[in-house]
Amino acid sequence: MAAAARMDLDGNPILPMTICMIGAGGFIGSHLCEKLMAETPHTVLAVDVYSDKIKHLLDPPSAAEGQQARHPWDGRIQFHRLNIKHDSRLEGLIKMSDLTINLAAICTPADYNTRPLDTIYSNFIDALPVVRYCSENNKRLIHFSTCEVYGKTIGSFLPKDHPLRKEPEFYVLKEDTSPCIFGSIEKQRWSYACAKQLIERLIYAEGAENGLEFTIVRPFNWIGPRMDFIPGIDGPSEGVPRVLACFSNNLLRHEPLKLVDGGQSQRTFVYIKDAIEAVLLMIENRARANGHIFNVGNPNNEVTVKQLAEIMTQVYSKVSGEAPLEMPTLDVSSKEFYGEGYDDSDKRIPDMTIINKQLGWNPKTSLWDLLESTLTYQHRTYAEAIKRSMAKPVASS
Repeated sequence: MAAAARMDLDGNPILPMTICMIGAGGFIGSHLCEKLMAETPHTVLAVDVYSDKIKHLLDPPSAAEGQQARHPWDGRIQFHRLNIKHDSRLEGLIKMSDLTINLAAICTPADYNTRPLDTIYSNFIDALPVVRYCSENNKRLIHFSTCEVYGKTIGSFLPKDHPLRKEPEFYVLKEDTSPCIFGSIEKQRWSYACAKQLIERLIYAEGAENGLEFTIVRPFNWIGPRMDFIPGIDGPSEGVPRVLACFSNNLLRHEPLKLVDGGQSQRTFVYIKDAIEAVLLMIENRARANGHIFNVGNPNNEVTVKQLAEIMTQVYSKVSGEAPLEMPTLDVSSKEFYGEGYDDSDKRIPDMTIINKQLGWNPKTSLWDLLESTLTYQHRTYAEAIKRSMAKPVASS
């Protein structure tokens, strides 16, 4: 019996499409590829310089001797190892596709003020050809931006005890009305946000002037297995990943969690599988997604960074069976942790009106559950490797 046709939100049949996914080998890309292979008929041209996180989708499954095993999605995902900075094959892959999704970026806060040129080039200059190829060849584009484009909230400029700081219109971030407020030029931490905002403006202008069909995604701290890297294990020893991976690294190594400037910044966190549901809705509901910018986050999972550290300590103790440290956290200055030129936003709370209206999407997973899923994966994947890396060689006599 033939499977029932899949329908979009307006009752139209969803036809198979070819998707050029740039950055398919990363955290978000790997989860999106999994979703597309498992639940849709679409084909993915996976573009990246690394394929470790999608290796399980590319390699044939093990089979009994004398038999050849195949994935159910065999032939629907092709890996193309290329760097979009200087590879002429990119335009050809975009031409072959119905939709291009650009996930490529430098998006690690420690790099923003220590590698500002690389950050600006990666997030603006290197993205220009992708936008141009899509526009010139009449191809649809889903571009991944960041919640950092909002910068600081209006409320952050009011006195700390001002009653208006508690009013939602002074801190909730709306795609169509909130201003984008950055720090001074010497605060190079804003190099990332500025580059991301400028490419958004370019995409929007291409849509207005040349008819580019686009959707812009602003992720608000997507969390889950395979995110970021654990320094010295599956990433560079000297690297500083984002906050949740930093805390995970500390927990795995039985070290205090470092709170930058007391951990008073407020953030929201959304589970990667919830967020990928939102992206699939954008992919398969072209008319509803076209021309829109979407916040994708979970305002119900709002905590200060200090509270996040406390919850992660509790969750990790449950997952690992290990007692927390007597002194689980350690305060450090932003200058000490990130270097000169660092600055931060006070709150990042997404307004969900537009995505709920256009796509009917709402996140489901609680902060505790998404942390438990992530830390279970990290403990299972990295704990033994970290123990080996920390073991000191015995001195010869």
